[in-house]
Amino acid sequence: MQQRISLITLAVNDLEASAAFYEALGWGRVDSPDGVIAFDLIGQTLGLYPRDKLAEDMGLSPDDIGGFSGVTFAHNVRAASDVAPILARAEAAGGRIIKPAADIFWGGHIGYFADPDGHVWEVAHNPFSPLSEEGAFRWNGYGNTDQGS
Repeated sequence: MQQRISLITLAVNDLEASAAFYEALGWGRVDSPDGVIAFDLIGQTLGLYPRDKLAEDMGLSPDDIGGFSGVTFAHNVRAASDVAPILARAEAAGGRIIKPAADIFWGGHIGYFADPDGHVWEVAHNPFSPLSEEGAFRWNGYGNTDQGS
């Protein structure tokens, strides 16, 4: 297995409402088969799929999936001042702020929100991990000549 995540699929209760939430954040849909809504990211795709259908695909009851699973998704930004406006946009779109934007012990600036289905997102500025020109993230950042491109 290569060290890569190609597709992240979120189980959602209302496909169109969830899609509207991500569109309100400024994301654009891509063509996808009926029953799935997809957003191409930098190097991956985020898919939205009805909770009951995803459970069925896995041979589970819809009650067996959902809630906070201990997984968060992070959206890194270029500057600390970018964190709060994204949290505000998420809240305006129907998300719930879990933790407002604030400095964190390791030297970054972060905040958390949950989408309408409870999926938790971190919005973070990490001064030690600058983003690539197109916005891609690497743990040790881009532009560090010791690690290549």
